[in-house]
Amino acid sequence: MNIDSIQNGVVIDHIKAGCGMNLYELLNLGALDASVALIKNVQSKKMGKKDIIKIDADISLNLDVIGYVDPDATVNVIKNGVLTEKMSIDMPETLVNVIKCKNPRCITSCEQELDQVFKLSDKENKEYRCLYCETKAR
Repeated sequence: MNIDSIQNGVVIDHIKAGCGMNLYELLNLGALDASVALIKNVQSKKMGKKDIIKIDADISLNLDVIGYVDPDATVNVIKNGVLTEKMSIDMPETLVNVIKCKNPRCITSCEQELDQVFKLSDKENKEYRCLYCETKAR
């Protein structure tokens, strides 16, 4: 398989195998008018297998989404074919409008204008809870 290098854009690397599509959807990358490559199950010495997303456009990404899906992922910014910045991601303390509360009795179910807010409740288990009703995410 041959995926060309990018001149100006972003590479999300070290994504846990199988999480790339979820990240693609949450970042709404399908709506971009640019080349986007999602490479799944790439062999990795460090991880065994991993996913990679290459975006051939100089865009800003919601790092909270990446930290929520896979806090071990890295974001590489490419300018003029050269790596200019490499960012490590951590789990965000608060997620706003990234995921929706599943509780049908939550106030966010009937008050559509309210932001969907989740707080990190257990970092070790990667657990988030709704700010309003405390329902566990996922």
